Amino acid sequence: MPSWQSLWRDSVQNPEELLELLGLQGFSDRISPHAQGQFALRVPRGFAAKMRMGDIDDPLLRQVLPLHDELLQVPGFDLDAVGDMAARQLPGVLHKYHGRALLVTTGSCAINCRYCFRRHFPYAQETAAANQWQQAIGYLAGDTAITELLLSGGDPLSLSTGKLRSLGDQLKPLAHIKRLRFHTRLPIVLPERIDVEFTDWLQSLPHQLVFVVHANHANELDGAVTSALGKLARTGATLLNQSVLLKGVNDSSDALAALSERLFDAGVLPYYLHQLDRVQGAAHFEVPPDRAKAILAELMARLPGYLVPKLVQEIAGQPNKTPVF
Repeated sequence: MPSWQSLWRDSVQNPEELLELLGLQGFSDRISPHAQGQFALRVPRGFAAKMRMGDIDDPLLRQVLPLHDELLQVPGFDLDAVGDMAARQLPGVLHKYHGRALLVTTGSCAINCRYCFRRHFPYAQETAAANQWQQAIGYLAGDTAITELLLSGGDPLSLSTGKLRSLGDQLKPLAHIKRLRFHTRLPIVLPERIDVEFTDWLQSLPHQLVFVVHANHANELDGAVTSALGKLARTGATLLNQSVLLKGVNDSSDALAALSERLFDAGVLPYYLHQLDRVQGAAHFEVPPDRAKAILAELMARLPGYLVPKLVQEIAGQPNKTPVF
């Protein structure tokens, strides 16, 4: 079986090739070479295989295809949509909320989602892994009020297990860090990443473990993904999901109900449904707040409360996520 690294290297990176794989060659005029140049397409072939043949409006395809719409200049859509740089303490260290700090571990992802709120983030200068994590560890050691550490990116699981182990070893002396929270899309888009080496390392950690995975549509969860999530659950980790409400992807109670049900079948609890972060290039995905509230009301009427994610917006400078509903 190919390694997860080789599967990642074999990702589709040419929009024309992706359309050809799906029998959609006639829609190549929708691709924006300029948008592709700004933020390149990257899609693991396993994720592409879940897309519907011949459907240009497939909800998985819409999340990754660079379109001319990304070039629209829309007021209120900025390069730093959530105030990351204002929360910067050191390269790759963000501290927005009480008791929690976030490490931007890497700029790499296995998939490039067109609505990504960090699509303009200066990763070349801002990753906590620089200098073997030393600056980041020093900051964390100096603030004993931090009890939870979030590993984000990019995607922290795009790092080798060896590099993550180095970070974990340096965290062990910091007794005030009780929880490690991984924000990751890899178990969804490249489930092969959840291998024995990785799960063995997780089980060796002294921390409580939380995985916040990122799936937006029920079609993203197949047997391979369910298997990967099961492996994570068996380490004792708590599994949560966050989604982004996206026009043309999941902006209906039917789509969100199907996602919640499939997530729960896989042992994952729906956690957050984010109102779109207003990053430049993503305005065409925005669902108006009134429509978002109406969708959530429909969802609450058809699902038990534990399957209804919280509808929230991240507003720069606020001390927490802001409930929308």
